[in-house]
Amino acid sequence: MFITFEGIDGSGKSTQINLLNSYLSKKGIECHVFREPGGTEVSENIRSLLLHDTEEMDPVTELLLFSSARSQLIAEKVIPLLNDNKTVILDRFYDSTVAYQGYGRGSASLDDIKELNRIAAHGLVPDLTIYMKISISDAEKRISSDRKDRMEKSGRLFFKKVSKGFDILSREEDRIKVIDATMHRTNVHKDIINHVEALF
Repeated sequence: MFITFEGIDGSGKSTQINLLNSYLSKKGIECHVFREPGGTEVSENIRSLLLHDTEEMDPVTELLLFSSARSQLIAEKVIPLLNDNKTVILDRFYDSTVAYQGYGRGSASLDDIKELNRIAAHGLVPDLTIYMKISISDAEKRISSDRKDRMEKSGRLFFKKVSKGFDILSREEDRIKVIDATMHRTNVHKDIINHVEALF
């Protein structure tokens, strides 16, 4: 089973991924959790470059680096685990690339980005995508201003475009389930579990 979590920064993805991982583990389901970009030595090095090591980056370069990190993670970790019938949970996947680099940055046409996503994902499509929907103002309250990475410093206009992108994707893709991330985390977890159990 291949599950991905999406949403703007501050939506609570990490908290809910940890809760889901614990829930499935108690059910005897072996889970492997990775973040994007990251999860392998190559991908973690790219992550540092993308988020921390520089303030300025061409949008196309950013797009290609995210895709490169994804390709390495999928090839090195995700595909072997799925082939071994393990459950994989990703904190972000290619929907983030469409939302952030497509709608947010305008790095390339949406068609070109979706084709690049297909290549970088080695053809993998999630069984379920959880979209943690939250307003920009609510998300900002959850992010400390002194620990923002390069992407998080992109400004409100950028994140309005990103949110719009996620909203559009959620209407286009049946696998994307919208969760009200402003609810208490226990209620959010219950909603997510309902969607995950529907897969079994």
